[in-house]
Amino acid sequence: MKLIIAIIQPYKLEAVKEELYKAEVNLLTVSEVLGHGRQKGVAEVYRGAKETGNLLRKVRLEIAVNDNFVEPTISAISRGAKTGETGDGKIFILDLKECVRIRTEERGPGAIG
Repeated sequence: MKLIIAIIQPYKLEAVKEELYKAEVNLLTVSEVLGHGRQKGVAEVYRGAKETGNLLRKVRLEIAVNDNFVEPTISAISRGAKTGETGDGKIFILDLKECVRIRTEERGPGAIG
């Protein structure tokens, strides 16, 4: 089991979700976050408002998957988020020691979905 964390541009969220659904990855958590990478100080436009300064608006996706869904999930995120420009984002893959479905108390890969 793995936990995939992706940081992407906010305007690419819908495209990433579409690609994830095509890859049959339907369980995800989405958060709005602030941060910067190499483009720190570069202004960007988000929903008509110019953002400047050190922290830019980003979207963080958290997706728990079983091992056979790791590569399809990474590929789907990359297809949906990629523009070829600095600031497209990052994908982090972490080992997921345990997962527990609260409703049934089921544990392990079956609890993910």
